[in-house]
Amino acid sequence: MKISFIGLGIMGSRMAANLLKNNIQLTVYNRTQKAAEELAELGAQVATSIEEAVKDADIVFSMLSTPEVVEECFIKEGAALSKMKPYAIWIDCSTVNPSFSEYAGKKANEKGIRFMDAPVAGSKPQAEAAALAFFVGAEPALLKEVKYLLEKMGSKVLNIGETGKGSAFKMLVNMMLAQSMVIFSESVLLGEKMGISRDFLLNAIPNLPVSAPFTKAKAEMVKDSNYEVQFPLEWMHKDLHLAEVTAKELDQPIYLASLAKTLYKEATDNGMGRLDFSAIHEYLNKHK
Repeated sequence: MKISFIGLGIMGSRMAANLLKNNIQLTVYNRTQKAAEELAELGAQVATSIEEAVKDADIVFSMLSTPEVVEECFIKEGAALSKMKPYAIWIDCSTVNPSFSEYAGKKANEKGIRFMDAPVAGSKPQAEAAALAFFVGAEPALLKEVKYLLEKMGSKVLNIGETGKGSAFKMLVNMMLAQSMVIFSESVLLGEKMGISRDFLLNAIPNLPVSAPFTKAKAEMVKDSNYEVQFPLEWMHKDLHLAEVTAKELDQPIYLASLAKTLYKEATDNGMGRLDFSAIHEYLNKHK
């Protein structure tokens, strides 16, 4: 079984590393070669082009930044899909809009390639610890073939439905994540203005039953003004943009998510895009 992994950013590099640590033979490719070379130390075979990486692969994972990058690398004329062997499996773990996953699945099927969308919940710590949750859009039989690989990178594998449904569910998760961080930050900042101790707020609010559990970890980052990237703020803006695109396709307004998108865009435009998305707290604090 020949397996390849395309895209070795914050998430992809750690996912690939967990496959290697489980003695999975792996070929890797990244447009920035340094990331691939670091995995060579764990036993990965480094391809010099995406075509080289996929041509003999039985299973190809991709973890890329945007639908546009996925299309450029896999779908456009002469890209990776045209180099893969028939009946191979393409597992796209990128966070994209569901209509794009449906489009990617159609293009894959035209080439005789089996496709599944399998975006993940979790950020850098979960990727390192092989504790990601996979949201899968695929036929059960196809998932059964590859589930053992997903389980080496994650602690949960949820089959949401047919092609595109994994991406659809991931969109909902990130919409809630982005908005919950804004709600948490607004509450802390207003509490401070009302004279409540900042330390009290950062300790108490995450433990309230109305608070999202992830805010406990983000409160620690806010306490130290340490926004070392776990999930980039600019990608959260991208995901909210894709949610807005999908909402328009389906004629379903998402008023609060659209407002959150505006805030994350403003923070990105103010040079905060490569910080962790929890840095939206700092943006709201400084741009009153």
